[in-house]
Amino acid sequence: MNDGAANPAISPLLDSGDPPPFCVVNPDGRAAVVLVCDHASNAVPARLGQLGLKPTALSQHIAWDIGAAQVTRLLAARLDASAILAGYSRLVIDCNRSPGDPTSIAEVSDGIFIPGNRNLDDAAAESRLNEVFWPYHHAITRMLAHRWRHGQGRAPALVAIHSFTPVMSGFRRPWQLGVLWNRDPRLALPLLARLRAEPDLCVGDNEPYSGREVGFTMDTHGGVAGLPHVEVEIRQDLIADDAGCIRWGAVVGDAIAAVFEDETLFRLQHY
Repeated sequence: MNDGAANPAISPLLDSGDPPPFCVVNPDGRAAVVLVCDHASNAVPARLGQLGLKPTALSQHIAWDIGAAQVTRLLAARLDASAILAGYSRLVIDCNRSPGDPTSIAEVSDGIFIPGNRNLDDAAAESRLNEVFWPYHHAITRMLAHRWRHGQGRAPALVAIHSFTPVMSGFRRPWQLGVLWNRDPRLALPLLARLRAEPDLCVGDNEPYSGREVGFTMDTHGGVAGLPHVEVEIRQDLIADDAGCIRWGAVVGDAIAAVFEDETLFRLQHY
């Protein structure tokens, strides 16, 4: 095993024609918040041959969070915040799962078999960790450290943007938005209250997923560090086009901006 440094025994996964493992939006943002998007892209390294999947499969939710990247970019502009976007599909390696977890490199997703993920050896899994997963997470660490060093004593907040399918296992999900959190209520509870004050919104508290069950990014960079953090989920049919992303980016951005008016949030606290 290694610490993420290059290992000459492992063949390179990415080549010069592949996109980078992450991108930084608004790196000079002044807000005391870092936005992240774990499932921003459906890209697959050329060496993996689309994982044996057809383009239709890679366009679906199993490959990425539809609309989440664009909303994250809009929020970065709205809040004057820096954002880190993951560069590859969750099917290559899920940046919001612990390394080694069975769902980290899924062999089956929503009933669809992923041929390129079957029977991987340790070297193949390590190459995905070292070239895709860890560069993204190291970028988050660096950006949070930068914001903290230049935040005039304020601990930065961390906000993750995701999207979810309108229907799951035959159940039509009623929520337009979901606020996911684990132990730290500092951002989640006021954000829930702000969003639920809008009479036309149906907002889930740890719905359609629970932040107490899944959340490597939030737990690692937020919870362990004692930074205020929250994950926001947006239903995909609402952000399937530019107009929807603009509309719901404004809804979420206005609510987050209002919550951030409370300066007492920006401090170190463990729960």
